[in-house]
Amino acid sequence: MEVLTQSVPMSFEDTATAFEAQSDSQLNKTYWLFWAMNSNFLVKYGTAFLKFAFKYRLPFVKNIVRNTIFEHFCGGENIEDCEKTIQELAKYHIGAILDYSVEGEKNEKSFDATCEEILHTIEKADHNPNIPFSVFKVTGIARFGLLEKIQAGEKLTESEQTEWERVQKRFDAICRKAYELDVNLLVDGEETWIQDVIDRLTYEAMEKYNKQRAVIYNTYQLYRSDMLDNLKKAFAEAESKGYFLGAKLVRGAYMEKEAERAEKLGYKNPIQPSKESCDRDFNEATHFCMEHLDKISICLGTHNEYSNLLLTQLMQEKGIARDDKRIYFAQLFGMSDQISYALAKAGYNVVKYVPYGPVEAVMPYLFRRAAENTSIAGQSSREFNLVKKECERRKQLKKSA
Repeated sequence: MEVLTQSVPMSFEDTATAFEAQSDSQLNKTYWLFWAMNSNFLVKYGTAFLKFAFKYRLPFVKNIVRNTIFEHFCGGENIEDCEKTIQELAKYHIGAILDYSVEGEKNEKSFDATCEEILHTIEKADHNPNIPFSVFKVTGIARFGLLEKIQAGEKLTESEQTEWERVQKRFDAICRKAYELDVNLLVDGEETWIQDVIDRLTYEAMEKYNKQRAVIYNTYQLYRSDMLDNLKKAFAEAESKGYFLGAKLVRGAYMEKEAERAEKLGYKNPIQPSKESCDRDFNEATHFCMEHLDKISICLGTHNEYSNLLLTQLMQEKGIARDDKRIYFAQLFGMSDQISYALAKAGYNVVKYVPYGPVEAVMPYLFRRAAENTSIAGQSSREFNLVKKECERRKQLKKSA
């Protein structure tokens, strides 16, 4: 892999910039949080205990979670709670994406409530430069089994057809609101066996609302072996129908689930055969989007340092301004601050996904974050090592002062 260089130095090893927003006491708290998450043992049994504790509503557990892992990875329990986080990020020229992260809802009342909440996030972003995007999952406004049945080509019952029509109305209401308020809208990627339905809804919305610029963005999970071709086909369709393509590039989030289902049902695993092939396709997708920047807007959603540097290099080579609104870099709140803060300080457009929702409802999201930060093959996680490095740097500064 070639070494990437920049005319203006920017380092993802610069922990002073990465943790500039954290006081010594906050950094100490971050240290102990990542220390705990760096332990496979603590994450495994801690997760099991928390699931038990929330199921049986054990006292004090909710407050402990709220003041530790929830506080670190989430903006709050409601939109109003997120304001402090939005303003803190804005001080360092980082935007926020308010992500209502309630999962597992299954009835029409909850789908309607989630739809209303998503509309609120778009209204919150209206004329607010600190919130450049809104985002939602289609499974937040639609029953998973219904999407699965539609993609499988099964005939819907009369009640299911009515249910599907309500889903389409919710989807269009969200996209229409984003269009009317001129707010970028990300449609999150999901499992392969419902993704085709989500794609169809999203491309129909793009054709309707992306005539002047990319407002609606689809998500391309490059850990799928067919996704690079899917991106290219989507661009060709957008070209032929005369609309702009919004593309959020990510690696993906359902690897184990995809592999297990493929093995169980006896079809080919749709996931890339290796990390190298996934990285190759992700970086090639980045090249492709930059080659067609006149018609594609990019949100690069990755914690991979090389991929972020690659995009900065391509921008530099093509003479693209660092603050060009067609290009954003995105990371999760509470993670990869060495990337987010360095890019923002260098003048690039950077956003953080800021999940929010009731503590109990966002626990599945928090469990995934904990799992991502455990040690791999006996090595400390990248996040933990960077926090340790910054703690040591500050100690040395105080000694020499």
